[in-house]
Amino acid sequence: MAKRTLSQLDVAGKTVLVRVDFNVPIEQGVDVIDQYDQRLRATLPTIEHLLAQDCKVLLCSHLGRPAGQVHETLRLSPVGDRLAALLGRPVLSLADCVGDAVTAAVSAMTPGQVCLLENLRFHPGEESNDPGFAQQLASLADCFVMDAFAVAHRAHASTVGVPSILPAAMGLLTQREVESLGQALAAPRRPLAALMGGAKVSDKILVLENLLERLDHLFIGGGMAVTFLAAQGKPVGASPVETDRLDFARAVIARAAAAGVALHLPQDVAAASEFAPEPARVQTVSVAAVPDDWYIMDVGSATARAFSAALAACQTIIWNGPMGVFEMERFRAGTRTIAEAIAGRPGVTTVVGGGSTAEAIESLQLVDGMTHVSTGGGAALEFLEGRQLPGIAALPDA
Repeated sequence: MAKRTLSQLDVAGKTVLVRVDFNVPIEQGVDVIDQYDQRLRATLPTIEHLLAQDCKVLLCSHLGRPAGQVHETLRLSPVGDRLAALLGRPVLSLADCVGDAVTAAVSAMTPGQVCLLENLRFHPGEESNDPGFAQQLASLADCFVMDAFAVAHRAHASTVGVPSILPAAMGLLTQREVESLGQALAAPRRPLAALMGGAKVSDKILVLENLLERLDHLFIGGGMAVTFLAAQGKPVGASPVETDRLDFARAVIARAAAAGVALHLPQDVAAASEFAPEPARVQTVSVAAVPDDWYIMDVGSATARAFSAALAACQTIIWNGPMGVFEMERFRAGTRTIAEAIAGRPGVTTVVGGGSTAEAIESLQLVDGMTHVSTGGGAALEFLEGRQLPGIAALPDA
């Protein structure tokens, strides 16, 4: 069912509460926040649309996991400072998100001003979806815009409580997420490929269950591939194997064959003598020759080239999960080769799931080469699993 969009919500001259996702990796340091501000940039179109409508714009977000307690290192004011630089106008950062002082500050705002409320998760009522806390947030505004797709899979006060009280709609970012992911699932241009990586098969079980028979090609790399290789009887050295997922991996292999889905697994891998950023020894070996006690760290160069060549024939590509231990510089080659191969291809739809995959694409400076890079890790996965997201379901139908 289509949900109400921002263009269908009367916001002119009103006070609008916008749920954004400014949960940036603040632990990397506020002095380098410009290096990890993609989530702020992604919400700029919605903020600018509201400013053009003479709105008072109230932004609310969480940051980290303070568990209902105030943590000075998780205050949002540094994020507000970066947002002000991106917007080219002041952003008022408040010391709380509810209460008399917040109400007074919002009342004193004039149209065209932007205010960032303090970390929602400083209050236990946010994650418990407390009706009283939702009512306090809702009392600050005339209407609500959901532009935090990354937390749309959470039934929290700011995602499902507030839209049950105020007139509400999807923001431009959330609308783009839902439309891009939805089209890749419902009406893809073919051939359709899924490129799956990341650490664990268990993280992708429901995605594979939902997608497998719809695909033309399935590519598996990253830590996931270790379990699939083990399921085929290949040596995997000391690499962790999800032994409880071996039967599932074998079932996926069988189902892909039965459905005529081309399954692509690594033929060679980058193996290391230690699971470390700078191991003593690294070599590329066939998947039939992984040394005992060594670790599979990345797909090999031949596999990266083979994956890239096969992906070149695909018209829609859904990617979730890096091809290796991307957080270690030495083991980025597989992800980089494949990302560069699929980026910027005219007429090809490339939808990148959020989380570590989005971080990898951003660090490679290839975001603009993809059709859509999701801001949501868990939310994107659940959407691809075919599950209903509470933060979207709570919005009124169009």
